[in-house]
Formats: sequence, C-alpha cells, structure tokens
Amino acid sequence: MIGKISGRLEYIGDDHVMIDTGGVGYVVYCSSRTLAGMPKLGAPVAVFTELLVREDNLQLFGFPNMGEREWHRLLVSVQGVGAKAALAIMGTLGADAVSRAITLGDQMAIKAAPGVGPKLAQRVVTELKDKAAKMMAMGANAARTATPPSEQSVAEPLVEAPFEVLDDGLDGNAQADALSALINLGYGHGDAASAIAQIGEGDAPDLIRGALRLLAPKG
Repeated sequence: MIGKISGRLEYIGDDHVMIDTGGVGYVVYCSSRTLAGMPKLGAPVAVFTELLVREDNLQLFGFPNMGEREWHRLLVSVQGVGAKAALAIMGTLGADAVSRAITLGDQMAIKAAPGVGPKLAQRVVTELKDKAAKMMAMGANAARTATPPSEQSVAEPLVEAPFEVLDDGLDGNAQADALSALINLGYGHGDAASAIAQIGEGDAPDLIRGALRLLAPKG
C-alpha cells in the first residue's frame, strides 16, 4: 500500500500529475480541484494516495489530505462509482460540499458531477447518508494533517485544528463535536450553536444532520 508520495512536481496533465521521488516518477490521478491547487513545476509537493489494483493495471490516486482520501474510499464503496467517478464528484463539489449534500440528501448536487446520472446520485446519497454525518463528527476533533516544513501540500487540510468551544450553552462531547463540524463547514458560531440547541439531545451525527436542515436556505 502506497499511502503518501513526496517529491518534485515533474508534470501536470489533464487528470494526473507526475511526481519525481529521487529519480522515480509516479503518475498520480487527481481531481480537478487538486490539480488546480498544485504548485509550480519543479516545486516540492506531497499527496496522500490510494492504490487501485487491477489485473492488468495499477493506478495511484492522489489527495491533498487524509480527509479527502477517506471520502474517496467511501464514494467508491458505492456500487457503480468507480475511482474516476469519485474524483469527478470531489472535483465538482469539494469535500465540504459533498459532506453537506450527502447529509442533507441533496441528490442534485451529486448529479452535477460529470458522468454521474440521477440513479447513481440517488444511490450515493442513500448509501452514504449516515456515514457522511459520522465522518463529519469524527473529523470535528481531528488535528490538522501534519506536513513536514520541507514539503508543500497542494491544499489546506479538510479538517481544521479543533476550535475553542466558547460559552454557548451546549453541554457534552456530541454537541461540541457537532458544533466544530458545522463551524468547519463555514457556519457562524452563533448560528451553529443555536441550531444545535434547538435540536437538543442526540449523538453528533444526528445533531449535525438536524442542524444542517435548520441552517439550510429556506425557499
């Protein structure tokens, strides 16, 4: 298993890059968002990778952080979603929007990815809805992905360092995890805390799902 590649960016193609690691060039397939975040040619770069093994082919897929790699693994676990279709979904929406869309059951957002039809989008939402909220809850307290100073990551990690929980009237680890997850998605501290307080009790995934429904634009 090749979990990470660090080296010099040798080439950027339409759907892949080549990374030179001391004289060996690795071809790594990436989403459009990951490609857009690549540094200049010749610069140091590091990507987390997933190795796809087939009878007649080996392919490496690259991600800017562990969170996106885990999302890729979840997506390809859905029947009919191949590795490149998963990259298309991530490239179109980004990890945060994928989390939000699947948690809220937004099939149209998933369908916006090239090559993803309505039936496949529905299957993605149906099979991953519970897993999406759980993943967001677990990521809420995860530390920022560590990258050695000598390496340059292609993008900021999906999960930010834990936020300080202010005096928001919320008690319990589940509510704190849900609050952090919502803040990481870009919601204001006050709005997120208010939404969680309205829901009351529940585990972190349930609180996240309920809060996202309350915070979703009306109309």
